[in-house]
Amino acid sequence: MTYHVLYNPHAGNGNGFAQAKKLSAVLTHDTLDFIDVTTIKSYASFIENVPSQDGIILAGGDGTLNRFINDCNANNALPKVISREIQYYPAGSGNDFLRDLGIAAPEKPIVINKYLENLPTVEVKGKKHLFLNGIGYGIDGYCCEEGDKLRGKSEKPVNYTAIAIKGLLFHYKPTSATVTVDGKKHTYKHVWLAPTMNGCFYGGGMIPTPSQDRLAQPRTLSVMVFRSASKLKALMVFPSIFKGEHIRKKKVVEILSGKDITVEFDRPSPLQIDGETITGVSSYHASTAK
Repeated sequence: MTYHVLYNPHAGNGNGFAQAKKLSAVLTHDTLDFIDVTTIKSYASFIENVPSQDGIILAGGDGTLNRFINDCNANNALPKVISREIQYYPAGSGNDFLRDLGIAAPEKPIVINKYLENLPTVEVKGKKHLFLNGIGYGIDGYCCEEGDKLRGKSEKPVNYTAIAIKGLLFHYKPTSATVTVDGKKHTYKHVWLAPTMNGCFYGGGMIPTPSQDRLAQPRTLSVMVFRSASKLKALMVFPSIFKGEHIRKKKVVEILSGKDITVEFDRPSPLQIDGETITGVSSYHASTAK
């Protein structure tokens, strides 16, 4: 069988192609056609021209998946694209999508069609985006912004945990926030994080909403509000997010679930969608598919 491997060379801190090439040792009886996604002008048009008997493998990280779904959605072509089998092979640095599926390091590509159906949307600065894992808003968005700056200066892997700790201690200032879930408004002070999640994981292993199920029916989203007037207390609780144990700290953490979520900060802050950074954001509106 012939597989068209659409790989992102920038994934995995620039090791995307090397990771994708590992498929040669897995699909030994197949023909692999490696295609750099940066040369593809339209995923939908490209896939439409792939022979029906051929396979399609997307190789990259969470950002690669995000760009894939949004590129297809821009032409309302995503339902048609996923009417044929789409496989995924991890080549990213975070791979939170796979963590959410309970898969550590798959030997073979996995079929992901059911996870690309009826995805939620987030509206930021007047533009709608689909998202797969979650929306980071607050110090998590700040970490992505700082990580992007470091990546532009060096090829060394970015330590987001170190950025977060320095941000908590010195650089990032908490905000006041208004969170509206299905029409009910909640107000908070000293907010460090306010992510809305479709899955459980983001940020390379953080578990802000441990009970969130991306395939649950009816579909809902979960927003986690992490607030504390004390930097020291925030710093003490923050590491527990990587085990999902932060939810025990009721005075610091609150999780709300619903179909329609709006988060507003009292000053602009960086935001990330599946790891893709947007700066200077005052609010976002997330909702499940209608």
